[in-house]
Amino acid sequence: MRHSAFMPNARTTVLITGFGPFPGVPVNATMRLVPELAQAAARRFAGVRIATAVLATEWTAAPRRLEALLEEIEPDLVLHFGVSSRARGFEVEARAQNACLQSPDAAGALPPGVAVREGGPEFMAATLPVRHIVARLRRRGIPAFVSRDAGGYLCNATLYHSLGCARDRPGCRVGFVHIPATLGRPGAANRGRVGGRTLTWEQTQAGGLEILAACLRLPPPARTGA
Repeated sequence: MRHSAFMPNARTTVLITGFGPFPGVPVNATMRLVPELAQAAARRFAGVRIATAVLATEWTAAPRRLEALLEEIEPDLVLHFGVSSRARGFEVEARAQNACLQSPDAAGALPPGVAVREGGPEFMAATLPVRHIVARLRRRGIPAFVSRDAGGYLCNATLYHSLGCARDRPGCRVGFVHIPATLGRPGAANRGRVGGRTLTWEQTQAGGLEILAACLRLPPPARTGA
């Protein structure tokens, strides 16, 4: 499913993606976050076209779907969200590695190889202002960290694929943000592995808007509550 919010005379196009469920994560919080973030962004950021998609957490289907979206939408900014059991808050990924963890996807399939792209570089750097994003989130009291390890599962593979596709699209910027896997699970504590304070859903929504504003080089969105 994809939701698009079109603004008159749009100057910037943003693609925001999340993932569906996968083994061990029956409720993926990004399925809720992405459409809510798109709706809020459409209200806050004039002159921006927002498109969203929830990718299947599958080794073959995800990159195919992503490539089709990039071809169709031609975004200026691509912001991927995923969940991680290691996330201590917002984990803004600095790079992707050309490696695939031999772990089954949502369809029970293993990756087709040990590399995301045969012959590709070992690492590819995210093209969003990672440290600036983290600094802005922290100034709002939202837990945020720079991560140099996107894992070896579909999140890392999607970031690597996306960065590779963006090489053929001058000016297209790409990044990935992890949020705690426990977000959205009824009764679950959303604490990180170091015992940090809880990341609330309200902080997650506000943080998503802050990330978009930072990527669009816009001032922080006005606070709507305490």
